[in-house]
Amino acid sequence: MHNISNLFLKIASSFIFVLLIISTYYLLIPKNIFFLFLKFIFIIPTITLLVNLLNLIPKYLLYQLSKIFAAVVMVALIVVSYLSSKRKPDNVSELYTDFTWLINWPKWLDTPFMHWINKGWRSFIADYGVIFDAIGYGLLRGYTELKTVIVQAPWPVVIIGVIAITYFTSGRKLGTTVFVGFCTFFIGFLNPRFWDKAIETTTMVVIGIAICIVIGIPIGIAMARSEKVRNAILPILDTMQVIPAFCYLIPGIILFGLGAIPAIISIFIYACPPLIRLTDLGIRLVDKEVIEAARSFGASKKQMLLGVQLPLALPNIMQGINQCTMMALAMVVIASMIGTRGLGDEVLLGLQQLNVGAALEAGLAIVLLAIVLDRMTQAYGEKIQERTQPTKKKK
Repeated sequence: MHNISNLFLKIASSFIFVLLIISTYYLLIPKNIFFLFLKFIFIIPTITLLVNLLNLIPKYLLYQLSKIFAAVVMVALIVVSYLSSKRKPDNVSELYTDFTWLINWPKWLDTPFMHWINKGWRSFIADYGVIFDAIGYGLLRGYTELKTVIVQAPWPVVIIGVIAITYFTSGRKLGTTVFVGFCTFFIGFLNPRFWDKAIETTTMVVIGIAICIVIGIPIGIAMARSEKVRNAILPILDTMQVIPAFCYLIPGIILFGLGAIPAIISIFIYACPPLIRLTDLGIRLVDKEVIEAARSFGASKKQMLLGVQLPLALPNIMQGINQCTMMALAMVVIASMIGTRGLGDEVLLGLQQLNVGAALEAGLAIVLLAIVLDRMTQAYGEKIQERTQPTKKKK
């Protein structure tokens, strides 16, 4: 009975999703954030229903159908590319009489992906651009306020604050604390101009990592709890990691303009996949005997997640945050090409002026900032790991 109700819910959600798409296309309902949010809600059970239907098909039959579908799509793309090309022959019979198109790549064999993407992108911006303006304003306000607070603070106070945070998060390790304090001091000691630049870079990285944590950890939890969700999200993560950073800087500029906001969005896209993967891995690596013990004591799914799985997976999650931090800093130099201020801007300026010393000096400042953030997050992860792992008895 429970399975029947779930199936009915998925079918109803799929029907509502299709109805929303059709109504939006024919302008029966307005294209605003409310209906966009409804689409995102109802698309999840729709995808689940499609996956369930595909699971009912035998594997050998599904394999044959996928080959037939791929062949049909390939033929359709060739036909569309030929019909939409402005350089196609005047008559199809020329293809059978003149075989020069077999020697050099024919100019009419060009799938118009670019035109489709640009047309869809312009329509998307026209319908939902206001939403991204609001998101950009919120991020810009948070970035400006945080940067102003840190910049206006005296530099000794900032260094002391970094030292204090490192001392307590590392489990009061004096060596790590002294090393982080030295690296923080040396950023300004390299060049006084780098101090404010480093604060701007750190602010962008911190906001980007915060967005990664808020979005990435729940997605990693969902992947660990459902194999179907994992199979659906893994290709998206692969795409996010493989696509060059310059490709998603362009839509970031169109949606949010120049400056720090598209850089923060690029940091999220570039740095979030490792956090999602390691969160998923950490929860999956929790000992099954521990889970069975918690289940035997009557723990609910929520209690098991919050009281057993997440605490034991926390070292892996902290390692994911550490990797997220390093990849965020790797985006700093690339983001400087779209008008983002910070240490990456100094590296770009040195390269444009062929000033090797200035570029290397700014690069060294980025390395020092990376060491500071790496030691802070790694030391906290080691502290958590020491708490979660049982101590070995001395013989």
